[in-house]
Amino acid sequence: QEVLGEEKVKEILKERELKVYWGTATTGKPHVAYFVPMSKIADFLKAGCEVTILFADLHAYLDNMKAPWELLELRTSYYENVIKAMLESIGVPLEKLRFIKGTDYQLSNCPLLSLLREYTLDVYRLSSVVTQHDAKKAGAEVVKQVEHPLLSGLLYPGLQALDEEYLKVDAQFGGVDQRKIFTFAEKYLPALGYSKRVHLMNPMVPGLTGSKMSSSEEESKIDLLDRKEDVKKKLKKAFCEPGNVDNNGVLSFIKHVLFPLKSEFVILRDEKWGGNKTYTAYLDLEKDFADEVVHPGDLKNSVEVALNKLLDPIREKFNTPALKKLSSAAYPDPSKQKGSPGPMIYSIMMFSEPDISCWQHPDADSLYVEKIDVGEAEPRTVVSGLVQFAPREELQDRLVVVLCNLKPQKMRGIESKGMLLCASIEGASRKVEPLDPPAGSAPGERVFVKGYEKGQPDEELKPKKKVFEKLQADFKISEECIAQWKQTNFMTKLGYISCKSLKGGNIS
Repeated sequence: QEVLGEEKVKEILKERELKVYWGTATTGKPHVAYFVPMSKIADFLKAGCEVTILFADLHAYLDNMKAPWELLELRTSYYENVIKAMLESIGVPLEKLRFIKGTDYQLSNCPLLSLLREYTLDVYRLSSVVTQHDAKKAGAEVVKQVEHPLLSGLLYPGLQALDEEYLKVDAQFGGVDQRKIFTFAEKYLPALGYSKRVHLMNPMVPGLTGSKMSSSEEESKIDLLDRKEDVKKKLKKAFCEPGNVDNNGVLSFIKHVLFPLKSEFVILRDEKWGGNKTYTAYLDLEKDFADEVVHPGDLKNSVEVALNKLLDPIREKFNTPALKKLSSAAYPDPSKQKGSPGPMIYSIMMFSEPDISCWQHPDADSLYVEKIDVGEAEPRTVVSGLVQFAPREELQDRLVVVLCNLKPQKMRGIESKGMLLCASIEGASRKVEPLDPPAGSAPGERVFVKGYEKGQPDEELKPKKKVFEKLQADFKISEECIAQWKQTNFMTKLGYISCKSLKGGNIS
């Protein structure tokens, strides 16, 4: 989709072949959109490039611990096996590729101690010239953004920039969502005395729901190991309006994966609707779909057949006991994990006793003191810093969501036994709105996320373990104003938890 440094590519090619690297942070399971960079890697190899694939394991941990430290090695092994299976599926010769893990030169297991020392020194040197603003801006499209970011997320762009030098490449290839990190590298590598690299970017494929295909949004993606019946089910539900070619994940997959690999695409359909039709140019297919000559059902069925042909060799490879074990160990089922904190730490509560439910803290102008019915024998006292954001009348006698198993703490002399959860948007004019449970909810009803319904919440969250803080990093308000954890909706038996208007906000 975009190239930064095209003239430099031409200069290098006058003397030798281009050295390119593509990196992937070993976080969530790779999905079918990974075929987009894989098909381009095949193009690089056909063009004679020297290609390195980096499994960025340390990056996965630094990105708000998307890969827990104890699972890091397992997930890296999973990525290595599944990426190699993808490449084999599209006929890419693995012997022409170099595979490397980031921690091979970033941590103490580096076989060359002098290289490790140089790398560590460069991290410190980089931190002495990079501003906090630039580091945060560089990671904005890649590193998970939260209200209170960890320092690790600010380190992430710098480490990715240093990869270019320590892998000794001419160019880095990645999605267009990495553009800010690429321009960050172009700015700061020369500050360390290293050369500016070329940057090559592929487009991002829309997911099945119309937005970016994401590992953390189950409905948007098709996993590489999904069964055929799962592929059929997900494609059937995919966003694909008749005549609509915008944000159409099904069409986009044909354009960026199936056409580059096969140079054609066959629409499979019944004879009474015109029979099969082979397209040798994507734009012809797009035009026919826009003109409603091609029906969404036929398009989806044809993609299903073509996609399963790509996935069958991967499924077969992962059908061995060893890789089945690796898959379940690297991505354990959260509902089966003993003691998993999960988001099942909430209860829905409701204000009660109208004459005393909410009043201003006697010793703090910014705090309310609330009496909240949580389905227990007596209402709980909760202290909230909402005075400047919500008039007392708006809080009186309304439904709210309360975190009930925090350790009680005194706030200006009054013990608070819970936290009222709100949506918020930061900025010059901060906005805050209490979360809204579904109408008709009763005091004490549990909020849950799919996959955690059967678990039991911890009786009290230990402050030193930072359980809530780790979970909160994945709390977000969707574009539909629904509260989510890892892009999965907060729910009760009556429906979704939401807010009035702060789409894209955080939850605190």
